Amino acid sequence: MTEEILDSSGKIFIDLGFPPDEAAVLQMRADLMADIRKFIKVKDLTQVNASKILGVSQSRVSDLLRGKWEKFSLEMLITLATRAGMHVSVKIAA
Repeated sequence: MTEEILDSSGKIFIDLGFPPDEAAVLQMRADLMADIRKFIKVKDLTQVNASKILGVSQSRVSDLLRGKWEKFSLEMLITLATRAGMHVSVKIAA
Protein backbone atom coordinates (compact mmCIF):
# COMPACT_ATOMS: atom_id res chain seq x y z
CA MET A 1 0.00 0.00 0.00
CA THR A 2 1.42 3.39 -0.95
CA GLU A 3 0.38 6.67 0.56
CA GLU A 4 0.19 9.90 -1.33
CA ILE A 5 2.60 12.55 -0.10
CA LEU A 6 1.24 16.08 -0.20
CA ASP A 7 3.24 19.30 -0.13
CA SER A 8 2.77 21.38 2.99
CA SER A 9 1.17 24.78 2.79
CA GLY A 10 3.55 25.88 5.54
CA LYS A 11 0.66 25.91 8.00
CA ILE A 12 0.81 22.49 9.60
CA PHE A 13 -2.38 22.74 11.63
CA ILE A 14 -4.38 23.84 8.58
CA ASP A 15 -2.82 20.93 6.66
CA LEU A 16 -4.01 18.63 9.47
CA GLY A 17 -7.55 19.83 8.97
CA PHE A 18 -8.04 22.24 11.85
CA PRO A 19 -10.24 25.27 11.20
CA PRO A 20 -8.26 28.52 10.78
CA ASP A 21 -9.11 29.95 14.21
CA GLU A 22 -8.10 26.80 16.05
CA ALA A 23 -5.02 26.35 13.85
CA ALA A 24 -3.84 29.86 14.76
CA VAL A 25 -4.05 29.15 18.50
CA LEU A 26 -2.36 25.77 18.10
CA GLN A 27 0.48 27.36 16.13
CA MET A 28 0.97 30.04 18.79
CA ARG A 29 1.05 27.39 21.49
CA ALA A 30 3.56 25.30 19.54
CA ASP A 31 5.80 28.30 18.88
CA LEU A 32 5.74 29.46 22.51
CA MET A 33 6.42 25.97 23.80
CA ALA A 34 9.40 25.63 21.45
CA ASP A 35 10.76 29.02 22.54
CA ILE A 36 10.49 28.14 26.23
CA ARG A 37 12.13 24.77 25.66
CA LYS A 38 14.95 26.54 23.77
CA PHE A 39 15.36 29.01 26.67
CA ILE A 40 15.78 26.11 29.11
CA LYS A 41 18.28 24.36 26.84
CA VAL A 42 20.35 27.48 26.03
CA LYS A 43 20.55 28.42 29.72
CA ASP A 44 21.42 24.78 30.49
CA LEU A 45 18.85 24.74 33.29
CA THR A 46 17.91 21.70 35.27
CA GLN A 47 14.20 21.03 35.55
CA VAL A 48 14.35 22.17 39.17
CA ASN A 49 16.07 25.45 38.29
CA ALA A 50 13.71 26.03 35.37
CA SER A 51 10.74 25.41 37.67
CA LYS A 52 11.98 28.14 40.03
CA ILE A 53 12.36 30.65 37.20
CA LEU A 54 9.03 29.75 35.61
CA GLY A 55 7.15 29.53 38.91
CA VAL A 56 5.78 26.05 38.29
CA SER A 57 6.47 22.58 39.64
CA GLN A 58 9.28 20.44 38.28
CA SER A 59 6.67 18.04 36.90
CA ARG A 60 5.16 20.90 34.83
CA VAL A 61 8.62 21.63 33.41
CA SER A 62 8.93 17.93 32.59
CA ASP A 63 5.60 18.08 30.75
CA LEU A 64 6.83 21.11 28.83
CA LEU A 65 10.13 19.48 27.87
CA ARG A 66 8.37 16.29 26.82
CA GLY A 67 6.13 18.25 24.46
CA LYS A 68 2.87 17.62 26.26
CA TRP A 69 1.31 20.67 24.62
CA GLU A 70 -2.23 19.61 25.51
CA LYS A 71 -1.45 20.38 29.16
CA PHE A 72 -0.68 24.06 28.47
CA SER A 73 -3.12 26.76 27.48
CA LEU A 74 -1.98 29.67 25.35
CA GLU A 75 -2.40 31.94 28.37
CA MET A 76 -0.19 29.71 30.53
CA LEU A 77 2.53 29.57 27.88
CA ILE A 78 2.47 33.36 27.60
CA THR A 79 2.84 33.56 31.38
CA LEU A 80 5.78 31.13 31.37
CA ALA A 81 7.50 32.95 28.50
CA THR A 82 7.11 36.27 30.32
CA ARG A 83 8.55 34.78 33.51
CA ALA A 84 11.52 33.60 31.42
CA GLY A 85 12.11 37.23 30.42
CA MET A 86 10.71 36.92 26.90
CA HIS A 87 8.59 39.59 25.26
CA VAL A 88 5.46 38.04 23.79
CA SER A 89 3.52 39.78 21.03
CA VAL A 90 1.01 38.79 18.41
CA LYS A 91 1.77 39.57 14.80
CA ILE A 92 -1.31 40.12 12.66
CA ALA A 93 -0.88 39.18 9.01
CA ALA A 94 -3.56 39.74 6.42
